[in-house]
Amino acid sequence: MKVLTSTVARVLFALPFGVFGINHLMNAGSMAGYVPIPGGAFWVYLTGVAHLLACAALLVRQKVRLAGLLLGLMLLIFALSIHLPAVIGGNMGSLPSLLKDLSLAGAAWIYGGTGI
Repeated sequence: MKVLTSTVARVLFALPFGVFGINHLMNAGSMAGYVPIPGGAFWVYLTGVAHLLACAALLVRQKVRLAGLLLGLMLLIFALSIHLPAVIGGNMGSLPSLLKDLSLAGAAWIYGGTGI
């Protein structure tokens, strides 16, 4: 049962990052305005590829520690540089995104710490 639940949990955690990655690659132009540093579309494409690579690493169980640590760092950067300033600026619609990225960063670091 443990193997089944850990496999299902790993797949359920990994797949949304594949979707996020595809979304970044398909909508880079419209997402570029959210990037708080110069080179908006480049960073959207880069993070889209990072999402896809993290998804693949988790699904095939290769470089899971590295993928988890880097994915967690990227999500924390998103939370602190994009969503937190929006919430502080009064956009409470960004609060769910802030909390989502913080919780997913924590989960990614669990994978990074355990390598499972």
